[in-house]
Amino acid sequence: MTPEKLQSIAFKWFETFNNKELEKLLSLYDEDAVHFSPKLKIYKPDTNGFVTGKDALREWWQDAFERLPSLNYKVKSLTANVDRVFMEYVRTVNGEEDMLVAEVLDIKENKIIASRVYHG
Repeated sequence: MTPEKLQSIAFKWFETFNNKELEKLLSLYDEDAVHFSPKLKIYKPDTNGFVTGKDALREWWQDAFERLPSLNYKVKSLTANVDRVFMEYVRTVNGEEDMLVAEVLDIKENKIIASRVYHG
């Protein structure tokens, strides 16, 4: 895939996430996608930070959208090659300090197969 195509998937990811369009967000993912987040380690310690599959992603993000209705991501930069997008964004939530986040999306055949979140 071209870097431009991968970036378009990433921009769609931000749009659907910020609009809390859960099913459209999930449609960007492969059925067996794996997601890692330090927040998962905190809120669901038994996962060790990982969830696998759309059902687990749905549960995780639905919970986040309900707990944090003002959750929003502001794109700082996107860098893509032929199978991966590196995203930097600012996580904003009312009443919390803004957080700079890095996330990597691994993409195969137009679907996100893995995502990893990094922040301090």
